[in-house]
Amino acid sequence: MLCFGAGPLSGTGVPLSSRIEVSALSPYSGILGDGNAGGAFAHRLKRAGYDQVVITGRAERPKYLWIDNAHVELRDAAGLWGKTTWETADALVAAHGKEISTACIGPAGENLVRFAGTIVDKYNSAARGSGAVLGSKHLKAVAVRGTTPVPAADPKTFRRLVDLDRRFFATDPIQRDKVAVYGSHVGMVEWRPGYRYFQKYLEAEEVPVSLRPESWKRFEIGRKGCHGCSVACKNVFRIPEGPRAGETGAALEFEAIYCMGVNAGIEDPVAIMEYGNLADLYGMDVIALGNAVAFAKKLFELGIITEADAGVSLAWTDAAAQAELIHRTALREGFGNRLAEGMLNLARLLGPEAVKYCYHVKGLSRGTFPTGLFALAHATSTRGADHLRGRSWAFGENDPVLYPELVRRGFLPADPEKAPVASLVVSESATTLADALGRCKGAVNTWGCAVPLVGAFPLFDGLGRLLTALTGEDFDEASLGGGIAPRIWAVERCFNIRQGCIRRHDALPQPPDIAESLEGREQVKAHEALLTEYYRTREYDPDTGVPTLDLMERLDIRDVFERTVMGLPYPEWDGPTLWPLERYPRGGVRV
Repeated sequence: MLCFGAGPLSGTGVPLSSRIEVSALSPYSGILGDGNAGGAFAHRLKRAGYDQVVITGRAERPKYLWIDNAHVELRDAAGLWGKTTWETADALVAAHGKEISTACIGPAGENLVRFAGTIVDKYNSAARGSGAVLGSKHLKAVAVRGTTPVPAADPKTFRRLVDLDRRFFATDPIQRDKVAVYGSHVGMVEWRPGYRYFQKYLEAEEVPVSLRPESWKRFEIGRKGCHGCSVACKNVFRIPEGPRAGETGAALEFEAIYCMGVNAGIEDPVAIMEYGNLADLYGMDVIALGNAVAFAKKLFELGIITEADAGVSLAWTDAAAQAELIHRTALREGFGNRLAEGMLNLARLLGPEAVKYCYHVKGLSRGTFPTGLFALAHATSTRGADHLRGRSWAFGENDPVLYPELVRRGFLPADPEKAPVASLVVSESATTLADALGRCKGAVNTWGCAVPLVGAFPLFDGLGRLLTALTGEDFDEASLGGGIAPRIWAVERCFNIRQGCIRRHDALPQPPDIAESLEGREQVKAHEALLTEYYRTREYDPDTGVPTLDLMERLDIRDVFERTVMGLPYPEWDGPTLWPLERYPRGGVRV
């Protein structure tokens, strides 16, 4: 089953609300696998009259789904199979008109690459393996045209609140002077990117000058934003030289520069732009792709794999060889067939020594962190180690005015590092609601982006007013923060329990030398204490991490409890199911 979900704010005039949620059982992690993409798809889907598109089954031959307001049909996609995502999107626009939006897969999805993404409007990626799910269904694309306005129950109040939200983005200096100028590139000097497979995390002064935010401007030929966004956080660039000279691209985010760049040993900006375009064309998640490549290079450095095993250089600085690895991964050629399995499955295929160096939580990786808020957020995230499920919003580095006000009003602790559990639970609610709403969390992680009207009516009161005016149903701080957000989180938690994930999987990844030391054992002990506090705060069983029956009944989801928790114990999760590598489809045209 695969679901495209547009939020209640999508298709309206609310800014930053054209995010589409693409959800499935992830072939990459074996647990909840939802990805979130921008563009115009959510806006057009909602204006076509749909909140959710749920796809089951498998076509015998390649198809694409055409949604034209109330008209829905499957059409032949034989001529699109084998095409890149850009070629597919262009062909669908040529067939149906410029007012459509597309979500499609490339050769990586067709070849069931575990971390193949769904590419929306050419440059926006929904990750966690949804592209492989679409490929397994022979569904090349979904194209949608929606032209019906979304009505508001109280249009006057709704317009007033939307105008207030828009005013924030027009006047906030962070959005105007930072996000609109650099987008997520600021992360290269503010968020300590990993270096050579998390060997260390780079301070601002250690980041190569060529990869700092201002340096990317020399390649920039424009800015763009998703539908209804006035900020335009995404860069449009042209590659000046090399094998893809003259090619343009867009939305080269911090994660691409970090994961396929410095964390994989590459410091050449031209090469990184090339990798970004290759990932979009083939349809692959840049984080998972970069992590797999960096992991392979680390294993080569350790002597666990050899260059003969890989069939191509695994030297940290060999930019051309890394491009070759990307091609081979998308087409499942040679060693690329193993890389296409992702970090965790690659480690499992190589054996216990490789597994020791696979720094992951439930199949996803953000590297290693000492005990504290970062590590706790990565551990409890419902889709594996993740920077968008809570952690980023627990700090106020990009909210110099708003964050202190939220602290003063008692919504957030003054020092999140001293109260990580309290900070994290509130942050998880904010990010959960943002995803459910179709709202962008913002390029630099601010409360004003993730939570509409939080500056005017903290914390979720402004959002409640907005939803009430839109839907005619009553929403407020208590129903959103105390009911809807924890209900979504508990359902996601139970989904993963059904896949065999319990307390021990909310782990603290550690390098072997740390794990085997007294310091490492003390860190694990401290992490376990935070987990216990977290579960008690969430009203989960502190011994297992399983939501309690009392909580599930109060959240009105006893049925979820009965269908999941009452079936315990399940076979314990140890990663996504391994297939014999020869079973996969492979090959295709190199882009």
